[in-house]
Amino acid sequence: MKKWAFAMAAILLLFSGCSNKDQVKEPEKRHETVNKVVEKEEQKQEDPYYFPLTGIGSETDTAGRAVAVMVNNHPKARPQSGLNKADIIYEVLAEGDITRFLAVFQSEKPTNIGPVRSARDYYIELAKGLNALYVAHGWSPEAKQMLEENYVDNLDGMVYDGTLFKRSTTRKAPHNSYITYDNILKGAKQKRYSMEKSPPAFKFYTNEDSKNVTGNEAKSVLITYSKSKISDSTYKFDSTLGKYERFSGGEQTVDLETDEPVLLDNIFIIEAVHQVIDSSGRRDIDLKSGGKGYLLQKGKVNEVEWKNKNGLIVPMKDGEEVRLVPGKTWVNVVPTNPGLQKSVSFNIK
Repeated sequence: MKKWAFAMAAILLLFSGCSNKDQVKEPEKRHETVNKVVEKEEQKQEDPYYFPLTGIGSETDTAGRAVAVMVNNHPKARPQSGLNKADIIYEVLAEGDITRFLAVFQSEKPTNIGPVRSARDYYIELAKGLNALYVAHGWSPEAKQMLEENYVDNLDGMVYDGTLFKRSTTRKAPHNSYITYDNILKGAKQKRYSMEKSPPAFKFYTNEDSKNVTGNEAKSVLITYSKSKISDSTYKFDSTLGKYERFSGGEQTVDLETDEPVLLDNIFIIEAVHQVIDSSGRRDIDLKSGGKGYLLQKGKVNEVEWKNKNGLIVPMKDGEEVRLVPGKTWVNVVPTNPGLQKSVSFNIK
């Protein structure tokens, strides 16, 4: 009987081992990957360091210069590469009814970024306020003068096309210029730019306090940039993840290479004066004077003001800077004409 019992125990142990082995080999699903990203962000408040643009805690030093890259948002440039790794993204009209992104990286470093597009002066000002190394491919007349005068440290694809910047064979110009993060660092080294100084920090809630954000219900928001709807942006709050998903033209914004979605914790929508300055539809945009805004966090929306604080665009209410939820932020800039009320619509469901 003892021998029989021992044999049965061995057989059960064998089957148990096979079962565990099969579970290890089971391929990881996309939602499981997303959950791991969320869990990674839930750091303890006691962490000795935190990233200045996300407020995410870290056990190791988070110092380092930010990199701000001009990313194409034409429909032929979608899906883009690297946006899911950006700490903060600024979306502003570039020309006509096409928006363009300034994707800022500091806490994460994507392998590939793009398609990279040309500079505008107001994007350069945003990069300057973050003390970021500015990366673009081409320029407007105003931006060209600023870059040639070294107003900000910069790398431009007009100079490094085919070297630091590479052309994709699967897309046509001007929607096919890309740069790797390694090549950004290589270019910075060639031009003797320091990559040590961190950007100024936003103010953040603690992870615990962020769970108690109040405001009006707003489970989704649509931002309309023109009648053609070519650059309209939609954000939907996923209550399971506690984050916002982003959509352009009904298609979710994901990474080209990994299919990983862009997930956001703060949607900051601001109103600024826009003035068309040439026949190409380029604009002069006032990002210094402040104005009205909306801030979406945790499925809630609050009316706020925005202020340019030493080059950093921050939300304000009752004279105090409003804290951000730790995580990633997307900033949409809309014209004062037609303004926030006509450009932005909310859905409470």
